[in-house]
Amino acid sequence: MHLTDGTALPGAGGGPRAAWVPGAGVTTAAASRAHAETTVRAHRTSQGRTPHPGDMIDLSLVVSELVTNAIRHGGGLAGFDVMTTADGVRIAVHDHSDVIPQAALGGADLPPMHQGNGYGWPLVTRLTSRIDARRRPAGGKTIAVLLPMRDAPAPADG
Repeated sequence: MHLTDGTALPGAGGGPRAAWVPGAGVTTAAASRAHAETTVRAHRTSQGRTPHPGDMIDLSLVVSELVTNAIRHGGGLAGFDVMTTADGVRIAVHDHSDVIPQAALGGADLPPMHQGNGYGWPLVTRLTSRIDARRRPAGGKTIAVLLPMRDAPAPADG
């Protein structure tokens, strides 16, 4: 897991903004998954590319876990943003709690047995290449991740 060292959160300045799409009105995990998938597919299609099906499954899993955690443990979902980049897709989930989860500070081992903590955060850390957790000036926090994305393999001629 990688925590950034003061670099700007996605959408907070720097980096490509043309593909940055705030999830206005996204209030559930299902709506956030649909928004993220639509954003990634539209951006890739505009470039004549198709996202790898396995990476789209990973996208759904990561978005579901982050949004569900915001709803269940962060006082509710305060915002959801998606940005496609050359490296993949950046996902930022904003909630209402100032508490940075201990797991976000390191240690993402799978739990030996279910003790109230599940497999969600370890799954997020395994699938993403960068994680940033920080408090927002107006209250609450943002968890932002980078999920690497590949292009789908070319169809085999047959």
